[in-house]
Amino acid sequence: MKIALIGYGKMGKAIEEVALAKGHEIVLKIDVQNNHEFTKENIQKADVAIEFTGPHSAFENVKKCIELGVPVVSGSTGWLEKWDEIKKVCDEHNGCVVYSSNYSIGVNLFFEVNKQLAKLMEPYNDYDVSMVELHHTEKKDAPSGTAISLAEQILSNIGRKKQWVNNPSLTPSDLVITSERIDPAPGTHTVTYSSAIDTIEIIHTAHTRKGFASGAVLAAEFANKKNGIFTMKEVLGL
Repeated sequence: MKIALIGYGKMGKAIEEVALAKGHEIVLKIDVQNNHEFTKENIQKADVAIEFTGPHSAFENVKKCIELGVPVVSGSTGWLEKWDEIKKVCDEHNGCVVYSSNYSIGVNLFFEVNKQLAKLMEPYNDYDVSMVELHHTEKKDAPSGTAISLAEQILSNIGRKKQWVNNPSLTPSDLVITSERIDPAPGTHTVTYSSAIDTIEIIHTAHTRKGFASGAVLAAEFANKKNGIFTMKEVLGL
């Protein structure tokens, strides 16, 4: 499979390593320095594009891939206020987008555990739920996309929580997400249910970027020659 990498930072390089080890070919690498090479001629050499940039550029990158007929796997976070527009563009062009806030297989299993635990805890008002997410200092958005995904799952299942906030709050209906930035830290997400009697915690800690990269390549293999909008849930068959 021929892959275009849109974004060639630490994650892009990790994806390249995994893709090459699996026998795939990298036909295009786009970063800030050579964005002028992101052309129709170059991107259409690829079977699939994998996009890991940032909130400032992700929307235009994903949109461009769809419009040029190349399936795109995106892991950029902080831009989903424009998601409805991407869905519209994908439908108009019969395109393919796989989006996840986190491509780690472990994290996606963690999502399923988080949803189930929230359902179990919903009747027990004595337990307050909060979250902490820890990342490296180069992480541009806070809270992380993964933390937001976890929070939205909790809000969908625990009626006493109405919104997530990224600051301290004494409002009982707020789900507090605490964001910490410390080096080196590929990513840790903790969900805590605490009462006067005891505490229940679930934690996912990434040790390296390889888990994210492996999942992104798996998603690219899934997206090749497909049409529609997908998540890692479909990729993993969860």
